[in-house]
Amino acid sequence: MSRLAASALGAGLTASLSEILRSTLPAGTPRWTRSNFRGNQVSLTGGLSTAAGAVASAAGAGGRAGAAAVVTAGTAGVLGALDDRETDSVDKGLRGHVRALAQGRLTTGGAKLLGISGAALIGAMIGTAAGRRGSGPAPGRLARGGDVLTSAALIAGTANLLNLFDLRPGRALKVAGALSLGPALGRSPGAPLATGALAVAAASWHTDLTEETMLGDAGANALGALVGTALALHPSAGLRTGVLAGVVGLTLLSEKVSFSRVIESVPALRALDTWGRSG
Repeated sequence: MSRLAASALGAGLTASLSEILRSTLPAGTPRWTRSNFRGNQVSLTGGLSTAAGAVASAAGAGGRAGAAAVVTAGTAGVLGALDDRETDSVDKGLRGHVRALAQGRLTTGGAKLLGISGAALIGAMIGTAAGRRGSGPAPGRLARGGDVLTSAALIAGTANLLNLFDLRPGRALKVAGALSLGPALGRSPGAPLATGALAVAAASWHTDLTEETMLGDAGANALGALVGTALALHPSAGLRTGVLAGVVGLTLLSEKVSFSRVIESVPALRALDTWGRSG
């Protein structure tokens, strides 16, 4: 039932709130509108509804796993929304936010970096107890501490990774779907969260792909945190380590390489990237 509740609550709130917000904050509303890669005016309200749906999905999943995801997705959504409202910052990317923090300046991006990392740590502490129970001998204190830290890194890293991919319509949703499909089909404690993430992505699909709305930081970070929490609860240490390595590698690569340029240069990736777009 937790899978059903996570899916129904997540998709239902995402779709209904999207309709309400688009009617009350239409494209062109100051601070809630951005120009996309074509130069079209696109509403950020899609991100607000996606973030709210991610939190609702986590609540529907219930238990310690759901509680962990409420913390991570909720924090990511709120801090992402605050960052979305900031239009004048010159500090961009992970390097820019870290540099600002090193200089004693707390930007909205820096607050998001610190806040999501802290929430991921709390979520990992809540969730890993549920995720590892019954999977073997109880780990020692040192091993459990390392497990919590790597799980937190996976949650925060996935939240950030989805934001890095939110540069074209539907791209971040497709990445979220690809990362969620395996856990959703399995029986790990994070399966209801992954199922809910798929439902939220599906509910966000139409307006994002038709360029009526975009996820922005709020939607991409919250959905990414939900997916990351699902992955962090997987019982396989090898899978968690492998995914974390991939997330860290792509994040570091993004500081040097344009994902969009790489995707557009590979026919198969370009076809997948443009699939479902309005034009």
